[in-house]
Amino acid sequence: MKKLGIIHTTPATIASLNSLVREIIGDVEIINFLDDSILGDMCRGHEVEYVRNRWISYAVTLGRLGADAVLSACSTVGAFAEEADRLLAVPVYRIDEAMCARAAEQGKSISVFATLSSTLEPTTALLRRKAKELGKDVAIHPVLVEGAYEALMSGDKPLHDQKIREAVEKWLPQSDVAVLAQASMASAVEPGSEAAKKLLTSPRLGIEKLKKDLGL
Repeated sequence: MKKLGIIHTTPATIASLNSLVREIIGDVEIINFLDDSILGDMCRGHEVEYVRNRWISYAVTLGRLGADAVLSACSTVGAFAEEADRLLAVPVYRIDEAMCARAAEQGKSISVFATLSSTLEPTTALLRRKAKELGKDVAIHPVLVEGAYEALMSGDKPLHDQKIREAVEKWLPQSDVAVLAQASMASAVEPGSEAAKKLLTSPRLGIEKLKKDLGL
């Protein structure tokens, strides 16, 4: 049986990603690591080098525990995941890489929705890189959904989702395609809704890429 390590920075992603892995990949052992201090440190710019070191140490530990792959569930620390992938023998994946690649393929005007300011810059940078790989010029519109993350952390997921939907309804019409930058945002918009036709989320696309790459 294959073994997958997932590094979370919020408890909000644990159940949903584990369920999605079971749905898409099937019979796989999952090891979850959670460090919910990371987002606070990254938002404040507090000891970022220490955050980097401990995030990579989690990936190292998962490799030593026998993980066949490590998945970063957090877009804010995507650069650390990419560095770990270069350093370690075990492959390390960004949850948002496949989503950003798809968005760059599909549009020239891309809106990026995030509930944390620390996520907007790395997601925007990844989108620009994926567009450059395709030889495309893209216009990216970052949108910070104020108050949504705080609502989620206080246990009010309906308010979190509502704030995201309101932001999407406001900004989506001016975009060819849009992305929800964080895995924790993915459930905010109904799959069959009108908005969902132009909206990409990271969890399903990220796990499908992992499955394909590992030949599962």
